[in-house]
Amino acid sequence: MSNVRLRDLCIKLGGNDIINDLDLAVEEGEFLVLLGPSGCGKSTLLHSIAGLIDITSGTVEIGGKDMTFADPSERGIGMVFQSYALYPTMTVEKNMSFGLRIAGTPKREIARRVTRAAEMLHLDALLDRKPAQLSGGQRQRVAIGRALVREAGVFLFDEPLSNLDAKLRAELRRELKLLHQNLRSTMIYVTHDQVEAMTLATRIVVMKAGKVQQIGAPAEVYERPANLFVAGFLGTPAMNFIEGTLDHGGRFSSAELSLELAPHPGREEVVLGIRPEHILIREDAPLVGTVALTEPMGNHQIVWIAVGERKLSAIVNDTRVFGLGEPVRFAVDTARLSLFDKTSEQRLAAS
Repeated sequence: MSNVRLRDLCIKLGGNDIINDLDLAVEEGEFLVLLGPSGCGKSTLLHSIAGLIDITSGTVEIGGKDMTFADPSERGIGMVFQSYALYPTMTVEKNMSFGLRIAGTPKREIARRVTRAAEMLHLDALLDRKPAQLSGGQRQRVAIGRALVREAGVFLFDEPLSNLDAKLRAELRRELKLLHQNLRSTMIYVTHDQVEAMTLATRIVVMKAGKVQQIGAPAEVYERPANLFVAGFLGTPAMNFIEGTLDHGGRFSSAELSLELAPHPGREEVVLGIRPEHILIREDAPLVGTVALTEPMGNHQIVWIAVGERKLSAIVNDTRVFGLGEPVRFAVDTARLSLFDKTSEQRLAAS
């Protein structure tokens, strides 16, 4: 295992600033997920750690050694890309062992590593097959196995599941989590999929426009987002946002609703954030709206409540039937709310 340290990292491509003064510490054995929308710089950041992209300034340290200008082969990394990039004329075994054979690794050691990786990834029975005889999920397992046999200090994953269908993504996601639990290796994983990030990560790094917005454990980032961007990016459906005013006594007021919150230093213009699961539909609740839409999701349903000109999403974990236009009463779990400054969009300290 190795740790990774990025200090004052800047990357420019084609005259454009992609990464700006980024600092990041990845601890030994952790599963760090870089999460953000397309174009935010997360893959560029991963490729700079791998040595596939030259950095403009700053340093990259792997295992305590300065690897800023080292070749990819010298960095002690294993990388899995979005595309499988398998050799079509080679068997699974040959694909997995190719890098080791090129490096002159002894045959017995190659056999040991391939056997171990194949067992972990359930590829034992497929070692003599060629890529054309494999499913998409099996091909990606081979690509992961090819990285594992390097027995690297750090494993890098660049959206490895994005080409798979939903069922295969879920299966491989579980396998990757189990793999990390077994290996305890340092893993850095890039994705735009919040489900992958929440389920896989030890810590999540949320990125936007080449800058880190928040770093923390999945529950922390979800429950206490640092700003409006993070709050809106994580969660399905997205967090409900309501602009309003907050007085010194802690009363939040908007055109749609009024809530009594904890006393606050008093910032007048705020944005209230409410997760859908924190809106509770019940007959004795104080707030009133009408049903605008329902979305059955199998084990739960999403009910959209029209309150004035705004629609709020609520997650309901039962089989109640809601009619379109039906009046409903609801409450808000005020202990789980988020408050953001309207101008800076940053989380207010007391919320």
